[in-house]
Order: sequence, then C-alpha cells, then structure tokens
Amino acid sequence: MISSLRTFRSLALAFGLALTLSPLALGQDSNQPNTTRSRTVASGEKMKIKGVVVKRDADTFTVRDLTGNDTVVRLTDRTSVKTDNGFWHGDTSYPATTIIRGLNLQVEGRGGSNGELNAEKIRFYESDLRTARSVESRSTPLEERATASETRLTEVEQNTQKLSGQIDELAAVANAARGGAKAAQATADAAVAGVNATNDRISALDDYVPQDVASVNFRVGSSVINPDEKTKLDAIATKALNAKGYVLEVAGFADSTGNTDRNRALSQRRADAVIRYLVEQHKIPLRRIVQPYGYGESNPVADNTTRDGRAQNRRVEIKVLVNKGLTQPAPTMTPGSEGSGK
Repeated sequence: MISSLRTFRSLALAFGLALTLSPLALGQDSNQPNTTRSRTVASGEKMKIKGVVVKRDADTFTVRDLTGNDTVVRLTDRTSVKTDNGFWHGDTSYPATTIIRGLNLQVEGRGGSNGELNAEKIRFYESDLRTARSVESRSTPLEERATASETRLTEVEQNTQKLSGQIDELAAVANAARGGAKAAQATADAAVAGVNATNDRISALDDYVPQDVASVNFRVGSSVINPDEKTKLDAIATKALNAKGYVLEVAGFADSTGNTDRNRALSQRRADAVIRYLVEQHKIPLRRIVQPYGYGESNPVADNTTRDGRAQNRRVEIKVLVNKGLTQPAPTMTPGSEGSGK
C-alpha cells in the first residue's frame, strides 16, 4: 500500500511540473524575438500602421506589422474604435476594451512626446474580432485550469504524506495488538479512497458544466434588445461574475419567416447585440465569452406555424459554463476507528 502511494506521489509531482510550465508557454508569441524591432514615432508625425496586437496594457497596446516592427499605440479619449465596412448597418463603434491580443487592425494617429503613436482612428473587420475573441476565450481558461491543477496536486502530495505516516503508525500498533490490524486496514482504505477522489477531481478540470441558462427574445426582424429582456441579461451577468472559472456561451436563433441566409445573419446580429450589452454594461471580459454563433431558423424550441411559437424561436440563449473541477469540494479522508483486540 505504501509503495502505491509513493508511486502516485511521483506521478502527481511530474504532472504538476507540466502544468506549471503550461502558462509560460501560453504567454509566448509565435514571432521570433530576434526578428522584431521597436519603432519610435517622432512627435507630431502622422502615421498609419497595419498589424496584429501582440501586447495589451491598460491604456496602450503594441502592434506588430508584417516587417517585424513593434509600435506602441496609446488610447486617448478622442480615439475612434470602429469596424471597417460594417456588414449590416455601416460601421459599428466599440469600446477601447474590445482591442485584445491577436486582433488584426489598422491604426491612424500622430506621434506623442514619448515615441508612442497616439491613436485617432482604429479600424478592424468584424470577422477578425471574432477570431481574436475565440483565441482569447480559450487561452485564458487553459491558464486558469493549469493553476488550479497545480494547487490540487499540492493538496494531494500533503495528504499522501500525512496518510503515509498514519499507515506506518498503525502498522506498529498492529504488531503489538491484533485489533490494531483492523484499524490499520480501515485507514489504508480511507487513504486509497481519498487519493482516488482527488485524482477524479483533477481529471474534471478539463470539463465545463452549465450552471445557469437564460433566453432573451426579440421582435420580428429585429436585433434590438427590449428593456424587459435586459433584466434577464442583468441577472445572468451577476451570476457569472460571482462564479469561478466560468465562460459564457452565446447562440442566436430566428423563426422560420424569411429565407435561410437572412435568418442566419439576423440570428448572428442578435448574438452580437447580447455580447455588446454584457461587455459594455457589466464589464464581462471578452476572454470569458466563447465565439458566438447564429444558428438561423435551426434548433427551434416551439412550433413555427403558430404566432406564439415563432415568438419563442426569435431568441438568444446565454449559458454560464463553470469548470467542473473547481466546483467539486476537496476530498476529506477520515481514518477508520481503531478496533480493540482481546
């Protein structure tokens, strides 16, 4: 029994080391450091740059162009952040928090006093924003799961050391009294159960389970959120912000009225409107939102041949998904009571 516990301890330490290194790997850029250069913008110089965001700070971000030049861009109160050639109703304005790592964009502005580029206009495509959101939402939960796994494995090591000492002590008691053998066996069984429970909890860190679900309905042909429906979004946002290790899954739908392509585009606009409300009104981080999708008229929840049924199908579903491994309680191991020999 002691040999099995020591083997498990070695495996747990090796797994913890791998998880410790994972966040470091996630933070590395794919560009080779030796090929990048820092660009200094002269004060008052007008400049336009295109590239990808490789670093994001509170009021600045760094853009790397195709030639390998890195330019630090500063956001101001006058910076205009919009999509380029909006798909449905022209350009759409976005808050500065929309700019995240991995976003391809274009910046126009003038040089500041410290070599940075003070942004006047920032433009990007809606499709590039969705791609950057998808990457960000997947990388951050991976980092959190790695940190949580490392903490869980530390608990396993401590419990294993404690239980190993208990087993050694009970083995000595068994040599002096026959009743001690029964108590030692009970403690050994508790140790095995505790180790198995901890192992199951670590394995569950890769799983997400729905914790809350909300559905927001829309008028015919509209992607505007009604005031009554906003209260549902307020409630689901509050629940999400109070959860640990959560992500939001947003899916838009339409009724069967109209053609298929139009319904797909309409359902996507509805999903985007819900995300914009959650980000701007409740400060939900974009990394917490998985890539939204418009399903069009597919997956109806009611009969499309009736008026009430079509009203129910014009909806956006929001699911709060929580990391299963973080919601499980830590296992407790209680040694069995000592038997008495005669």
